[in-house]
Amino acid sequence: MQALHDAFRLLLSGDPALWQIIWVSLKTSVIGLLLATPVAVLAGYAIARHRFRGRRIVIWLAQATLSLPTVLIGLLLYLGLSRSGPLGSWHWLFTQTGIVAGQVLIALPVLIAFTLAAVQATDPRLAETAVTLGASRWRVMLTVLHEGRFGVMAALINGFGRVISEVGCAMMVGGNIAGATRTITTAIALETSKGEFAQGIALGLVLVAIALLINAALMLLQGDAHTLQATR
Repeated sequence: MQALHDAFRLLLSGDPALWQIIWVSLKTSVIGLLLATPVAVLAGYAIARHRFRGRRIVIWLAQATLSLPTVLIGLLLYLGLSRSGPLGSWHWLFTQTGIVAGQVLIALPVLIAFTLAAVQATDPRLAETAVTLGASRWRVMLTVLHEGRFGVMAALINGFGRVISEVGCAMMVGGNIAGATRTITTAIALETSKGEFAQGIALGLVLVAIALLINAALMLLQGDAHTLQATR
């Protein structure tokens, strides 16, 4: 209980070190998600809408990568960005840019798999009707994605939740440097290992608050859409 009291005190006092950690975590997660989203949504749509040789293998790989541990992604990225690695000249290791690169790799399979499922769940006659009416490929894609927008939004929420809550990749690629690459999850791991539970609990409360807010936003959007449909 004392640790919980101290955690609330840290949050309410505006502790600079605590809010710096929160800022780094939010910044890298949002940038990583923004970079991954266009590529992933286009890839998920293309896989769902087109038939090609090896399609089932591509779908299998996209779904299989969901279960890859983030520490493995961090290890592969670390090997690539290390001085002796093929990308060592970029000097991204132990930087926020390196963390963002890891977040992109982590978010991609989540966004692709959920977008793929959302597009497959839409009525195929929708795209056929749009083509019949003379819509361009770009317009057809926007129409289908709009129809499956809640699935795409669920993809974004799940992708954001995965990147902001992962610890393995951020620890290996970022190095958990105070004031630079220390994120919420790496700070929780560090402080808990030191027996400093107050900051770990405070950061855990922030993660819970973020999860509740983004899921509440999705529920509100879904509720507004259902209400709109009911009034038509």
